[in-house]
Amino acid sequence: MTTNLRLKSVSRTALGIVLGLGLAGAVAFQPARAFAQAVEATPAPAAARVVPQAEGTGPALWVVRDADSTIYLFGTVHVLRPTTAWGSPRVDAAFNSASEIWFEITNPDDQAAVIPLVQQYGISPARPLSSLLTAEEFAKLDAAAQTIGASGAQIDIFRPWFAGLSLALAPLAKAGYDPNSGVELTLRARAQAAGKPVKGLETLDEQIRILAGMPEDEQLAFLRSTLDSFDEATTELDALVNAWAAGDVASIERLAVTEMQDQSQAMYDALLVQRNANWAGQIQTLLAGSGTTFIAVGAAHLAGNESVQEILETRGVDVEVAP
Repeated sequence: MTTNLRLKSVSRTALGIVLGLGLAGAVAFQPARAFAQAVEATPAPAAARVVPQAEGTGPALWVVRDADSTIYLFGTVHVLRPTTAWGSPRVDAAFNSASEIWFEITNPDDQAAVIPLVQQYGISPARPLSSLLTAEEFAKLDAAAQTIGASGAQIDIFRPWFAGLSLALAPLAKAGYDPNSGVELTLRARAQAAGKPVKGLETLDEQIRILAGMPEDEQLAFLRSTLDSFDEATTELDALVNAWAAGDVASIERLAVTEMQDQSQAMYDALLVQRNANWAGQIQTLLAGSGTTFIAVGAAHLAGNESVQEILETRGVDVEVAP
């Protein structure tokens, strides 16, 4: 494997998190501000915004039905440029028909909740990064940290997973990607405006502990790969977003899911497979009830051989592409 291909592989592993972990944008775009200041106030809910219409049918959408239940499954990207065209009449129709809306987590933008959790799980003054990285690696860390208004010295106390997540997405903010333009916050604003209940498959605490619970060597591998592929991130995410907006699930699988599995089986299992199995169980519980539900989760969870849909199919639940 050439160096260029290796960098693409590891950068896609990092960017797979953008399609697989709901809190990614909230944590990654605000570490300097979050830890340099005290929490002042929780921001007001975002206003519903108009999304540019996608060409063709737009992002992929699936549906699960029985006699008295309809459940839509919609894959998302947690951070987007405001100009990304992903609007879709069929997604809008499915969303409008639902009596309740489910996301991975309900409050990815709640810094008052995020900060104490990251302080608990993402900070380790007794084991600084400078003691775990070589001098050359720490110099790369310092250079990358400066792009988010911090320095290597300031994030030296971060645990490897938190430093890796923060720096993996740092170039994206500079390129115009914004968690406030991500699918979840956009749809949550619509749900709130329509008076629809918003529910979560997980909590912020559970999501943070997924990464914090990874073995340190896996965390360090993620951090090192982030530093090595720092300049590749925007190009790679552009490709993923284009595939997602076009409903190209095969490309999402190839660019994000397969790459993550090839790079780190442990991360793939923790971020995708185990959670997909858990969510499939929750969907089966919803299916046992009645009514219409719209579920929006990271697109990586709805691609590949161990996706939510595939797990449901193995359990005897039919999943169809929504018309």
